[in-house]
Amino acid sequence: MKFAIITHVIHGKISDKYFGYEPYVREMNLWIKNASEVLIVAPLESIPKSPIQEFYVHDSIAFTPVKSFDISNIKNTLYSLMVMPSIVLKIYQTMKRADHIHLRCPGNIGLLGCLVQIFFPSKPKTAKYAGNWDLNAKQPITYRLQKWILSNTFLTKNMKVLVYGEWENSSSNIKPFFTASYFEKDKIEVKPRTLSGKISFVFVGTLSNGKQPLYAIQIIELLHKKGNDVQLLLYGEGSERASLEKYISDNHLENIVKLMGNQNQETIKKAYLENHFVVLPSLSEGWPKVVAEGMFWGCLPIASRVSCVPNMLQNGNRGLLLDFKLNQDIDHIESILIDNNLYQEKVSQAINWSRQYTLDVFENEIKLLLQS
Repeated sequence: MKFAIITHVIHGKISDKYFGYEPYVREMNLWIKNASEVLIVAPLESIPKSPIQEFYVHDSIAFTPVKSFDISNIKNTLYSLMVMPSIVLKIYQTMKRADHIHLRCPGNIGLLGCLVQIFFPSKPKTAKYAGNWDLNAKQPITYRLQKWILSNTFLTKNMKVLVYGEWENSSSNIKPFFTASYFEKDKIEVKPRTLSGKISFVFVGTLSNGKQPLYAIQIIELLHKKGNDVQLLLYGEGSERASLEKYISDNHLENIVKLMGNQNQETIKKAYLENHFVVLPSLSEGWPKVVAEGMFWGCLPIASRVSCVPNMLQNGNRGLLLDFKLNQDIDHIESILIDNNLYQEKVSQAINWSRQYTLDVFENEIKLLLQS
């Protein structure tokens, strides 16, 4: 089977091996496991491999590089109009060769893939919509257009669209799905953490406005001011790093807030195992792997009410949901900090729920999708 992947994910290359964002590539390695040839259409740049990137595992990859583009301003829009015809042609040629077409959405390359796939109604297709599928969410028009095309069974035929969470009034081709990070064999007994001594929080993700690491810092800052012995470790890099460093310095938080940079999966796993809470005050998510991974290792999530997060946390039974009212959020967090039994109960429920979603189950679900 020739398996085609159309994605906006930026790739790199070392010798004859391609790499990309580790969680994405780790998942794609399961999709392509039984493919005879993999056809990838994606941006390719001369970049060094970082700890948060991974190699594809396959002996036959045909990579078609395309330009990244966006329509954030007039200049970028004009450039986009120049490069899009070439991208569309390359996507069409790749889809024509493929036995199975797989789209990664939302993204600008994925949007073009959504349009081109219309011309291949008889070919089996899957799409992974890795963002928030909530049709009422405020999102860019390009995201809404992708949702509309994918859920329109007149335009989109012979495709299963995988989305996070269950949504009412969905079309027949929409399938609730999940993402996994660990295998069944990775399950180990989690050492109980008690709420005594220093209480440690972690933030894992891009240091960007969308992930709101500053709000995580402000939570720790106020908890500390109220007399709680707390600390926050932030794992990740991004455009907000300099401003976060300044905020930490200006407010003398160096002893309780530390920027750890990008780290590999094993280091992040260790952080989940050793700390009490994982904080994700994100403005938008699909399936927040940070939340699921933290739960897997007994690191209780404190997360925003976006996408399928309330369902993951069972409306607060398996973690805490943020309201973005700082004092109110602090009150909710402190109500757990003073009740170790409640904390342990929530952690136990979080572990039991998250460990249903292993890569073994995920791989089997993928096989079923490709066989049907």
